[in-house]
Amino acid sequence: MLKFSWSCVIFITLSIGQSCSKKDTAQHTHSSKTTIADSAMVVSARKEASEIGLQILKDGGNAFDAMVATEMALAVCYPFAGNLGGGGFMVYRTNDGATGALDYREKAPLEASKTMYLDKNGEPNPKLSREGSLAVGVPGTVAGMFQVNEKFGTLSMAKLLKPSIDLAKRGFMITAKQANMLNRFQENFLEINKDSILFSRQFAKGDTLKNYALANTLERISENGLSEFYGGHSGQILIEFLSDYGGIMSLKDLEEYHAVWRQPIEFDYKNLKVISMPPPSSGGIVLGQILKTLEAYDLKQLGHNSIKYIQLLTEAERRAYADRSFYLGDPDFVDIPVDSLLDSEYLKQRMISFSFEEATNSKDIEHGEITGYENDETTHYSIVDQYGNAIAATTTLNGAYGSKLYSSELGFFLNNEMDDFSTKPGVPNMFGLIGAEANAIAPGKRMLSSMTPTIVEKDGDFWMSVGTPGGSTIITSVLQTILNVSEFNMSMQEAVDAPRFHHQWKPDEITFETIGFKSKLLDSLSKRGYKVIQQDSKILGKVDGILRLPNQKLEGGADHRGDDTAVGF
Repeated sequence: MLKFSWSCVIFITLSIGQSCSKKDTAQHTHSSKTTIADSAMVVSARKEASEIGLQILKDGGNAFDAMVATEMALAVCYPFAGNLGGGGFMVYRTNDGATGALDYREKAPLEASKTMYLDKNGEPNPKLSREGSLAVGVPGTVAGMFQVNEKFGTLSMAKLLKPSIDLAKRGFMITAKQANMLNRFQENFLEINKDSILFSRQFAKGDTLKNYALANTLERISENGLSEFYGGHSGQILIEFLSDYGGIMSLKDLEEYHAVWRQPIEFDYKNLKVISMPPPSSGGIVLGQILKTLEAYDLKQLGHNSIKYIQLLTEAERRAYADRSFYLGDPDFVDIPVDSLLDSEYLKQRMISFSFEEATNSKDIEHGEITGYENDETTHYSIVDQYGNAIAATTTLNGAYGSKLYSSELGFFLNNEMDDFSTKPGVPNMFGLIGAEANAIAPGKRMLSSMTPTIVEKDGDFWMSVGTPGGSTIITSVLQTILNVSEFNMSMQEAVDAPRFHHQWKPDEITFETIGFKSKLLDSLSKRGYKVIQQDSKILGKVDGILRLPNQKLEGGADHRGDDTAVGF
């Protein structure tokens, strides 16, 4: 069952000062609002999208209806990552405890080849896989939304798309952060599109942006259904546009695209059950490896963001990301030893070389041996409805505004997900992630991802929905957020706002956010052999989450690093 009766209640917003565990060595300087609601909540990267999703819930829709409306609204007002031209993943838990995952990840075009980005000397040309038409994978977002609506929806797609159509016509307000980001890419937009586009002008906070072309595309999809995008008039416009820019995608690619329902990765961590995304996302497996490794340690005793805590998480992450590089890819193309990778004894053996006295060197760590036998520019949203259903969804264009290629006739940017393949084994992608043969390019194959939409149960009941953008830092940001609440008793808002750090095997360095880590702590890590990186204005993820409180109310955490907003009733 996806519905049951509910009563209207009061929406409450409480202002609290940021605080942390008494053992936290990192000092918080940001103060955020904690959003509390009695029945339902939506948290996303933009206020407009969150409010559109919440209105669908108020109109009687469920979390899956709100998902479609929120995702399409993000395509309008958050073109940095919201999209029709990209793809994503969703993990769900219904009110009767059933769980599942939807893979609407992009695919390589049928004309793609393993060596398509290599020059005559066999060396990769990163620009080809990151910018322009050859970087574009077959989009999956529209197919994903129709799959969700077909399986779980209670409202028509026309009703769910109308708020976004109206938003595109009346326009949305440009925020200060959005204006800064758009202005950074002006030269790229003009260079790659070879002409001016809707977004190729200087923006200022408070500007209103209307996108009539996107409104028209959404109207055609609303009237004609899924086939409009995957082979119909809009699809034909897309293929002709890509062809004009030298692309290889065909109408057949669109016609043969399907979103796929998959079994989520599920594992226990102490008194929690974690439900996360399976391959072709690496998120669930890598998150599982790290958490199951940490289970043997007393994290509270170590202290939040203490030297030993950072060491322990770093070393667990180092080994999990090494396994990611070798074993993970599209499960429709390669066999992935999921059970072995999540085996407690295997993970225990992986940590034998770990010591608190000094760092392990990544050049000495390779993938584990298994008997018998892998953005910054993404966006996440979490939804819990008044019926008890919960979803966690992460969607992306990969890079900022994807390939930067924009269809003025359709009104949206195209992804550059082809860069998430291993263009050549051992060569890093734009996030520094190194892949192997399991993630090599093949026609119709889905590229490996780090997206980690996650739902957590406690004592058999829904407890948390969480996820984030952040490229390769997605997994570690989700990890630290879960630990902040479960181990250090932070509120949901405190947990997403807390300062974060990241390690991914190679490059062999720990990246720290600019604010929240004392120089004495960083110096101590350096003395133990860790390479410490703390860049100006560096942020790791923009986590959005919803937590079920002991009194059964919902608490939203909307990351202060972005324009993220939690709303509820």
